Amino acid sequence: MGTVVALAGQIGGAKLADGFYRIRGEHLAVIVNTGDDYELLGLSISPDVDTMLYTLAGIADPRRGWEPVEETFSFYDMLKRLGGPDRSPIGDRGMAMQLMRAEALRSERRPTDITRDFCHALNITARVLPMSNDAVRTQILTEAGAVSYEEYFSDLQCEPVVKGFFYAGADQAQLSEEIVNALYAPDLEAIVICPSNPYHTIRPILEVQGMRELLRSRGVPIIAVTPIVGGSALKGSAAKMMRELGHEVSARSVALEYYKLIDGFVIDVEDQADTDGIRASGFDVIAAPTFMRTIDDRIALARTVLDFAEAIRKRKLAEADT
Repeated sequence: MGTVVALAGQIGGAKLADGFYRIRGEHLAVIVNTGDDYELLGLSISPDVDTMLYTLAGIADPRRGWEPVEETFSFYDMLKRLGGPDRSPIGDRGMAMQLMRAEALRSERRPTDITRDFCHALNITARVLPMSNDAVRTQILTEAGAVSYEEYFSDLQCEPVVKGFFYAGADQAQLSEEIVNALYAPDLEAIVICPSNPYHTIRPILEVQGMRELLRSRGVPIIAVTPIVGGSALKGSAAKMMRELGHEVSARSVALEYYKLIDGFVIDVEDQADTDGIRASGFDVIAAPTFMRTIDDRIALARTVLDFAEAIRKRKLAEADT
């Protein structure tokens, strides 16, 4: 049983990571996007890290995976009554993690160490690793100027036309020792880019100084799973962003975002007719059910991805022998 390293964020990414976790347990490391982190009332909110923690702990709300199940909002209701910010609500149970993180950051603890402690408290044996301990903030470039993803999502309701992206701080951010160790695991089996928005979830991870080079150097299959099915996004604003950037809304467009990085690409069975076109772009391709409605769906997709990675590894070994 080898180590799997996943790059992930958002609900879809967390679901597939959960599938790997149920197969690999402590032999899973998840590198999580922190480019969407933001500050609110003195707190440092890390939506993708929180989503991953709640999902792997089995306590995520089925519809709103970034908060615990059966969340209540008495705190937020009183906050609004007092004239506080009217943004995405932080629930009563979710506030516990925000307060603990804020206190730890004030004590100058690293986000990686804080997240590790949350994993221990929630009985998660996988390693959940923020993409860097240094601040990286994704800026969405619009006709009205640059805004953070939180502003774009909460304040502007994803309405402005997207012209591009800028990942502030990524060129200075360092990879943590824990990420390097995970990627240098002697039994590293595969690196997987989970089904997440390629622009504001995966790209910030890849932009951290040295990340792409390290991924390429490991010599194991790198597999990406599409977040686009049948010309639309399973979740979030990926399809809208693609259209506004002038890209075709398709699985192939996602694959091309990872050109010269990945070895294989997983598309949904609904898009099976596109297999040959994507393969012609230089990728190994398979079609599989990518909708993860149940726990069994998560496990099945995770197994498919690992089997695909193993097939690519064997093919490459055979080609090297000849």
